[in-house]
Amino acid sequence: PSPSPSPSGGPWPPSSTYSNPVLWEDLADIDVFRVDDTYYYSASTMHYSPGAPILRSYDLVNWEYAGHSVPKLDFGSKYDLNGGRAYVNGIWASFLNYRKSNKTFYWGGCIDFSKTYIYTATSVEGPWNRHTTIDKCYYDAGLLIDDNDTMYVAYGNTNISVAQLSADGKSEVRSQQVFSTPSSVGTLEGSRMYKRGGAYYIFLTRPANGQYVLKSTNGPFGPYEMRQVLLNMGGPVSGGGVPHQGGLVQTQNGAWYYMAFQDAYPGGRIPVLAPITWTSDGWPTVQTVNGAWGGSYPYPNVPRPPRQVKPPTGTDTFTGTQLGPEWEWNHNPDTTKYSVGNGLRLQTATVTGDLYSARNTLTHRILGPSSTATIQLDYSAMRDGDRAGLAMLRDSSAWIGVRRDNGQTRLVATNNLTMNSSWQTTSTGTEVASTPISGGRIWLRVNADIRPGTGRQARFSYSTDGVNFTSFGPAFTMGNAWQFFMGYRFAIFNYATQSLGGAVTVNRFDLTTP
Repeated sequence: PSPSPSPSGGPWPPSSTYSNPVLWEDLADIDVFRVDDTYYYSASTMHYSPGAPILRSYDLVNWEYAGHSVPKLDFGSKYDLNGGRAYVNGIWASFLNYRKSNKTFYWGGCIDFSKTYIYTATSVEGPWNRHTTIDKCYYDAGLLIDDNDTMYVAYGNTNISVAQLSADGKSEVRSQQVFSTPSSVGTLEGSRMYKRGGAYYIFLTRPANGQYVLKSTNGPFGPYEMRQVLLNMGGPVSGGGVPHQGGLVQTQNGAWYYMAFQDAYPGGRIPVLAPITWTSDGWPTVQTVNGAWGGSYPYPNVPRPPRQVKPPTGTDTFTGTQLGPEWEWNHNPDTTKYSVGNGLRLQTATVTGDLYSARNTLTHRILGPSSTATIQLDYSAMRDGDRAGLAMLRDSSAWIGVRRDNGQTRLVATNNLTMNSSWQTTSTGTEVASTPISGGRIWLRVNADIRPGTGRQARFSYSTDGVNFTSFGPAFTMGNAWQFFMGYRFAIFNYATQSLGGAVTVNRFDLTTP
């Protein structure tokens, strides 16, 4: 983060340095690149829909959500929470790049270790369409568009391969293994592929504590030589992991940067940015501060942005024709059961006793190191058996919300919603606080401390006037294991336990800090 740039006036750069993380949100498996004066950032999203968000920046420091490369997880019914669930499946590390020859963005990723799907668009906002399906898994793929417009995909785990795509980007022309990771290193994955000074590079991670690079001066198919970029390097966020994975990007002025991420659970995996220099013989080196990834560095020397990007904090009143790109559903939504334009109207979409099996739960990333989400909820159209509210959503969850039963409406706090290591529900939760409410409208709030570590807490509160908030229920202690991959999210839900037909309206969402 840094002072917000003022495009029209004020100093540029806005400060002499920037600080890490550049955006404290869960945005892992980074691909980053520049088109003219604009930088783009793609991330993985697992079971959230739409998938593969695209962020935009003009200075590598201040980022805004711009769109999604995968409009719907159109990969089977489990992604609809229909006859199955797809937790921790879906969009893993994938590529996003821009092809100048046809002014088209290409996104590609392997789904369920089976097929590789490629989507294209001429603008990041969309529309994005499925371009092709390749009947092969390009695991952890990176896309290089060579100087002669040929498209190459580097991919694989431990055994690293390069595929050449057809000129239309719809099929594979050839593929071959180009490198086998030595046992002394172990596992390498997370491929990104670059070309610099006539040499080809494949940038690889040793999860989750190292980064390596392969270099070929004999074309994209090698042979490649390996060098270590970093191993067990200290990161800028205290308590977080080693900066790793991600990608390289060159500014308009020729400077190079490495955007990696740090594991920082319970919040997820967060982007950190460091300058890169190159040795005389063409190997990249991270610029460290006292031997570690710096907490701050000189501000990138880039042109003044044409405008200010949208800040991560603020208010959403859901008055647009569609949800903003910062929002993602838990699995694909039933689009007939929600609307925006006059607030967010959520009709119940599933009859279930399990939040983890309920469709149309809408999620928003938590802004670190701590932030507060507040919703104004109109519950007057709820039906008996309905449950609606605001959750801290992960494989161990809690929520504050409204329950309607037998004509009576109560505000309740529920915790201990849990999944096992196969992401099957092991507990649908325990009610830990309750009070009768009336009037049809209530404000629900959760404050979350997502600094990396154990024992981090979220605190729930409510208000009947939107001004004075009352603490409600015990603090919720978040789990910080990495295995679910995605970090905690704020989640707005409405599901039925008896029959469909009820609805709630969220007229306002506020994200504030701390």
